[in-house]
Amino acid sequence: MYPQQIIDALRHVRYPGTGKDLIESGMLEDDIRISGFEVSFSLIFDNDTNPFVQSVVRAAQTAVQTYVNPNAAVTVFTKFKLTQRTPDTAQRSLNAKHTIAIHSGKGGVGKSTVAANLAIALAQKGFQVGLLDADIHGPSMPKMFHTEDCRPFSVEENGRTLIEPIEQYGVKMLSIGFFLDPRQAVVWRGGMASNAIKQLIDDAHWGNLDYFLIDLPPGTSDIHLTLMQTLSLSGAIVVTTPQPVALSDARKGVDMFRNEKLNVPILGLVENMSWFTPQELPDNRYYIFGKDGGKKLAQELQIPLLGQIPLVQSIRESGDEGTPVTLQQGHPAAQAFLHIADQLS
Repeated sequence: MYPQQIIDALRHVRYPGTGKDLIESGMLEDDIRISGFEVSFSLIFDNDTNPFVQSVVRAAQTAVQTYVNPNAAVTVFTKFKLTQRTPDTAQRSLNAKHTIAIHSGKGGVGKSTVAANLAIALAQKGFQVGLLDADIHGPSMPKMFHTEDCRPFSVEENGRTLIEPIEQYGVKMLSIGFFLDPRQAVVWRGGMASNAIKQLIDDAHWGNLDYFLIDLPPGTSDIHLTLMQTLSLSGAIVVTTPQPVALSDARKGVDMFRNEKLNVPILGLVENMSWFTPQELPDNRYYIFGKDGGKKLAQELQIPLLGQIPLVQSIRESGDEGTPVTLQQGHPAAQAFLHIADQLS
């Protein structure tokens, strides 16, 4: 084994933050050591809170074993630059008139479907819209926007290297799903996940936005607190189904935002899967998950009911195909999302 072989192997590893390979990014220290089957070298990262350290180190080890020698024992040391940014000197690249969090107390209630369709509805009204997929452990926006094969690239602005969001259907979007293998689970501690989200906000070239929507993970966690402490949220939208179990968790979500330490306004509640309407019987309604549960909760908590979205097969199909239903002009469900957008604008 020779040093040049190690360098060539590391050209196959891309740093998620920029999309450039490790050599192009200047991350390899000039300290490659080879002794028999033992290989060691150092990778340089910006800071010790970088969320991609572990995944990049593993990828570098795998690259050497794949492209150089499968029997290589690879040790990767990590080094960190000393430069630090403080809140007072940090250059924020996000400039949005309205920053809105889309939240659900539990998974499976259609939060991401609401976020995707609402973003498109606002874009159709002529607004500049950004969408952040902050669901680290279950990113779904790349699939819902038919951008699974896209990879963000980097741009230079005012001496900074920024991530350029993917633009689709008039919406600028970033997701951790663009940087990870979709077949592998994301097993990160809360701090790593929070830092990844902060990087996708602060180190991205969002430009000037009218609306910046954040598709939050379900429940309450470090990520929620980090975002609310990092950003000045205009408000939050809570998504639920009429089912009592979902309503119980939605109530907790509202309480989280209303906590005196956070004090985020609740813009309203969206009741998803309100009723099932068969395509062949468009006038029939079957209340599979209960009737008006979200409507009653909104009245109880004294928050607006922004809309009731029916359980329609085409909503699911369009999301899975990467063409959200709001793109279909005249579709009843599309009209429901456009109505929600009207209330926000």
